[in-house]
Amino acid sequence: MNNIQYMEVPSNVLTGKDLDYLSDMFQWNYGAYKQMKNSVGQVTDQEIVTVMDKAAGVFDQNLNTVLSILGGAGVE
Repeated sequence: MNNIQYMEVPSNVLTGKDLDYLSDMFQWNYGAYKQMKNSVGQVTDQEIVTVMDKAAGVFDQNLNTVLSILGGAGVE
């Protein structure tokens, strides 16, 4: 018989692979955020500016989510 025990709640630990993925996520969102913020001044259509600002807000939220994950977990 197999005596494998499973955790009901995952541990609050980040592996190296987790950190690599979070780093990639941060970089993707940071690049997209910068692109939106840097390009919005070149757009004259207010509807497009509104969409770009909204997109920048989503990317900013994603950045803060990644930072909160990194701030709340240990590293293995």
